[in-house]
Amino acid sequence: METVNILIEALPYIKKFHKKKILIKYGGHAMIDDTTMSSTARDTVLLKYVGMKPIVVHGGGPEISRSMNKLGKEPKFIGGLRITDQETMEIIKMVLVGKINTDIVSKVCVHGGKGIGISGKDNLLLNARKRAPQVIVDGETGEETTIDLGLVGEIDSVNPEVIDMLTMNDYIPIISPIGVDDRGNTLNLNADTVAGDVASSVDAEKLIILTDVPGILEDPNDPETLIKKVQADEVMELIDQGIVKDGMIPKVMTCLQAVENGVSSAHIIDGRIQHSVLLEIFTKKGIGTMIKG
Repeated sequence: METVNILIEALPYIKKFHKKKILIKYGGHAMIDDTTMSSTARDTVLLKYVGMKPIVVHGGGPEISRSMNKLGKEPKFIGGLRITDQETMEIIKMVLVGKINTDIVSKVCVHGGKGIGISGKDNLLLNARKRAPQVIVDGETGEETTIDLGLVGEIDSVNPEVIDMLTMNDYIPIISPIGVDDRGNTLNLNADTVAGDVASSVDAEKLIILTDVPGILEDPNDPETLIKKVQADEVMELIDQGIVKDGMIPKVMTCLQAVENGVSSAHIIDGRIQHSVLLEIFTKKGIGTMIKG
């Protein structure tokens, strides 16, 4: 009966999200090893088989840094952004497109899904421009230093044609977060931002960001202080209060922009919890933090 009750609880959500696009951003623990990545891929395929249209965007920062170290190149960051020269860009393409993307595709296919790997360069999916140099202020002297981030981009526009074509034909698009400028140069993009912009451009019903925290916590050291639901107009207040800070700010801002641009709800959930995507979508209680317009 417990199994039956679980299925009955899931039915309203299966009906509600039938034929709707669900954008899932793989990150954190969900990508840490073959077992967890395989489990996340299987859950993504399950969404497809109950009638939804999952789309995946993946990150890969830690793997890129490990590969750089192996090749004798020190990773450097400014304000959380990786300084990307041409050599670093070649490593990023090798890791994101050549390794992580193909690994996810193969795991989706093993579980019976029709996975297709693409990058932001395919059919000019992610049109981007080079980020302006960052101004760094020395906390003690107040002296300003301008640093060029290199081949780091900001998204100008998303061309969803290839994604729509794939989802209409029952494929699961798996997207690497690199973009292309108007001269054909490859640019390194923030995976969370890519997920939010793609979700908006394809009229996704949900944006789900998998990370390594339970969601937005009032006290970062106490999981019991999870804020389960946040209205869009409350987000800036949480940032001003210091509740949302550091690495959570770009994730929360991505969610905010997505719901402001038409995505019904955005969720930051804990990828360390097994089947977290299914728990979020198919249960009344859900997990993590939901940001809603």
